[in-house]
Amino acid sequence: MSSCRVGLRLAACLLNISEARKKCIVENIAKAALLERNGQRHPEISVLNVFSDPEYNRSVITIAGSIDELGNSVLAACLEAFQSIDMEVQEGIHPCLGAVDLIPIYPLSGVGVEECGAVARSLAENLVLSVPGCSVFLFGEADLPEKRPLVQRRKQLGWFTRRDFSTLKSDLGAAPARRCGLTGIGASPYVMNCNVTIDSQDLALGKEIASAIRGSNVNGLKGVQTMAFPHEGKIEIACNVESFEDQEVTETSEGSQYMAYSVLGDHFYYISPNYIEAQVKKLASDRGIGMIGRALIGFTPQECKSCAEYAIRESIGEFWKIREGVFM
Repeated sequence: MSSCRVGLRLAACLLNISEARKKCIVENIAKAALLERNGQRHPEISVLNVFSDPEYNRSVITIAGSIDELGNSVLAACLEAFQSIDMEVQEGIHPCLGAVDLIPIYPLSGVGVEECGAVARSLAENLVLSVPGCSVFLFGEADLPEKRPLVQRRKQLGWFTRRDFSTLKSDLGAAPARRCGLTGIGASPYVMNCNVTIDSQDLALGKEIASAIRGSNVNGLKGVQTMAFPHEGKIEIACNVESFEDQEVTETSEGSQYMAYSVLGDHFYYISPNYIEAQVKKLASDRGIGMIGRALIGFTPQECKSCAEYAIRESIGEFWKIREGVFM
């Protein structure tokens, strides 16, 4: 199918679910995103990537396609997830509050972040009507009129310290049920996930490095949010890399600090994964520690857009299967 049929009005959802140890559950959730209510495949939707981390017990499923179909597609995946994941027995070292923990909608091509916010809010309303016990908090362009960013909402709700449902208050739905937990739904410019592993088991040292590059701190990297976790016998610096608009950014190239892209004529920038890796490597080296490597969870914004256009043009719903396998 030609991508012009969708008018290049493309968006992506990086669906974060609190399950990574049961491959069949994760795959069923990914496949549910591809089916319409009549059981036919969505021609304008593709699952681009499935990234699962068993130690974190967290998977990120990248669903992309027409903004007009994306909400229904993500809803179908969420319905499957809520049937399969029970927060009362869920275990993992990564913070989470919900069986479906996070549903961010990002514009890719021909659609603005405001429309993504409207789709996210409609999805939230449909979800609480469809799943008994489902509770939602809103962030970004779906959180009207405040438009509070995700990190602020998470701090308010105690997401980082996990997990006392009795004190949580939702924006939509009833009080959080122990099985479902609390789900974050919102929209913003693209947020990339980039993790860097250092050759150490010292969590305090990892937190020190994470703090040094965190964008909210002096001399930190703009738009970068960080946490440090023990992971596979080492320490991983997990980074959320936000896109931002900045008139002062002028140098953008593969070797520079910033990368750039445009959506609907709006220009966005983000810190290069290579630059993040180099900064972590330097900070670790200054402390006598080596670096193991870097993992990009999914795509850069430009890669996500290109893969979405290709997958829809070629009618490849299970795009993730032609990449390096489901579990990378």
